[in-house]
Amino acid sequence: MRLFLFLLLSLASMSSFADRLTIERLHSDPALSGPGLRDLKMSPDGARVTFLRGRDDDQFQFDLWEYNLHDKAMRRLLDSKLLVPEENISDAEKARRERERTALFHGISDYNWSPDGKRLLVSLAGGLYLADVAHPEQAKRIVSGDVIDPKISPKGHFVSFVRDQNLFVVDLADGKEKQLTADGGGTIHNAEAEFVAQEEMAQSSGYWWAPDDSAIAFKHFDEAPVPVARRFEIYATRTEVVEQRYPAAGDPNVLVGLSIVAPTGGAIKNVDLGADKDIYLVRADWSADGHQLLYQRQTRDQKKLDLVAVDAATLTQRTLITETSQTWVHVGDHPNFLSKSKTFIWPSDRSGNRHLYLYDLDGHLLHTLSKGEWRVDNVLAVDEKAGRVYVASNRDAAIDKQVYALALDGSTADKPLRVTQADGWHDAHFSDHGEAFIDTWSDSDTPPQVSLRKADGSLITWLEHNELNAAHPYAPFRAMHVQTEFGVLKANDGQDMHYALMKPHNFDASKRYPVFVYVYGGPGAQEVTRQWSGRNLFFEYMAQQGYVVFRLDNRGSTRRERRFTDVIYQDLGKHEVEDQLTGIDWLAKQSFVDPKRIGVFGWSYGGFMTLRLLEAGSDRIALGAAVAPVTDWALYDTHYTERYMTRPKDNADGYKDSSVLTHLDGLKSPLLLVHGMADDNVLFVNSTRLMSELEDRGVLFDLMTYPGAKHGLSKKSSQIHVYKTIERFFDSHFGVGEVAK
Repeated sequence: MRLFLFLLLSLASMSSFADRLTIERLHSDPALSGPGLRDLKMSPDGARVTFLRGRDDDQFQFDLWEYNLHDKAMRRLLDSKLLVPEENISDAEKARRERERTALFHGISDYNWSPDGKRLLVSLAGGLYLADVAHPEQAKRIVSGDVIDPKISPKGHFVSFVRDQNLFVVDLADGKEKQLTADGGGTIHNAEAEFVAQEEMAQSSGYWWAPDDSAIAFKHFDEAPVPVARRFEIYATRTEVVEQRYPAAGDPNVLVGLSIVAPTGGAIKNVDLGADKDIYLVRADWSADGHQLLYQRQTRDQKKLDLVAVDAATLTQRTLITETSQTWVHVGDHPNFLSKSKTFIWPSDRSGNRHLYLYDLDGHLLHTLSKGEWRVDNVLAVDEKAGRVYVASNRDAAIDKQVYALALDGSTADKPLRVTQADGWHDAHFSDHGEAFIDTWSDSDTPPQVSLRKADGSLITWLEHNELNAAHPYAPFRAMHVQTEFGVLKANDGQDMHYALMKPHNFDASKRYPVFVYVYGGPGAQEVTRQWSGRNLFFEYMAQQGYVVFRLDNRGSTRRERRFTDVIYQDLGKHEVEDQLTGIDWLAKQSFVDPKRIGVFGWSYGGFMTLRLLEAGSDRIALGAAVAPVTDWALYDTHYTERYMTRPKDNADGYKDSSVLTHLDGLKSPLLLVHGMADDNVLFVNSTRLMSELEDRGVLFDLMTYPGAKHGLSKKSSQIHVYKTIERFFDSHFGVGEVAK
């Protein structure tokens, strides 16, 4: 008994002297999660693993590193600060990074391997550098000026890029630059993805190389029909009037086309996309032999998607596959083409879950590759020699991501082989032919660990073991680390909803604690996952301050079956709010929760949800903090909004009922409203309209606006300030603050 008491006292002593997290430390260097590795790739020759890594003195300044499999050494290949001491990127590049949620990052933003594995194309501060891997210190700048979306061609003969809304190539044999399109400028764009394609279709590029370097297919669009949204970007010392072509729900979209051009120049061939011009061009790809260009065309109402094959020589077309839905057809991944069998793998939700199907090049279904009450996230690699396709999936747990192997002959469709074994979250990047993969694994208590593994999952070597030892940046805070509990609640239709719960540090079951509910709630996102996340460290921080922290994935959230996601169709907010209130009612019944001190915080769709929750449940929710909220879906973009709501003219009642402005009389609890004053995604007008309506009703609220800030408030000082503001808002109402500390 004495030994037991001694151990208890020792643990209490360790806890009392352990460091507490601070919001400043969450955003300081070195990163608490350990070294940040991004854009992991294997060289084509399999000799190296390369990645972008944050610097010790700036976790968001990325240099290019390698792990050499021959000498087992890790080294920095390119120092971004030696190449360019100070960055000055174009507005187009800033906008692209905002769309890709990488606005925080600087230094080397992208890189590509040459197909022979001997050279690297590096993008930095708008310029392009070509580096010989044997002598990376001799990297040469081959293109100057502001360029976006650079690529090395599949055979390595050319470098392509977009400048001033036109497509260019550099012939690497002679270093000469050639302009392939000439009409770009004003409202005309070549080889770019339009705003909604970048924001909503995960389309970061607007052009695609043929596998033999013979041609480039590229998107051509005219945004003249898109209405101009005149918005004010208010900075600390100036105000800029920006005329942004922003297609709000129901507005005209860009006029889009698809063309083919040879990298040596010459005539441009235009592909006929059909009589209906009001469409979305969501994907384009080449067959393995380069003879066919395949594109995906989606109708404006998003209930139909065609995969169309175009003969590259004659431009004759035929539709291979048509997907339809009573709600919406998901924009899927690229088809994966198999060269030996002249077939391709196609993802579809037709069964109610996303699964894979094998087709021949005439569009005939050969057989099903996966099936069952689980879903395939995406195809990771195809090993034709071994007859396997590797996929990411939630098969064994909805809150996990694992790697599985499926047989190409369909024999394992309902019983895939699990490759990764540790429970949690695995982000995998395979070699070109599936012989090996880079595995980034974490769970809610373990920061990301990066390893190189054989295709069967066995370890080759650690690339970044990132062990939570005494030298780890998180080590001083580990003694106060709060574990996450996972569970399931039932929606009112009986479907399972997953939740994550964190109890305060030094939890005492006899006490009642305030609750910090984080909500997103929107389609296309999953918040309850068994992985380490930088944002989770803020939740960790709030738990250390004495809060119960709660997250729930309501119906409509992603990586679930279609009957779970499609409930929200034509009435955003209704079912999501019902589900979140189910979670809040459950919380209020827990013996350790103070039901009078439950507050909600959300950002973007989560900001919308926070407002709707206060309107529907101010009798159960004590306060809410809404950051960058959509307040009226008629103000948001076409592709996202119409996917779930159709057009305003076709669903007037749905738009009215989904609007925050319709239900404001129910908002009785204290509100903190936050918005960036240069937000080009959820426009600032969403908040100004809300401010005006609240003023007219005499409703008092707290307000924080950020001069010059976009949707993500990506500046370090803004991140620190906004989270301190949110914490203070909760503390001041719930009596936590310095007294509890």
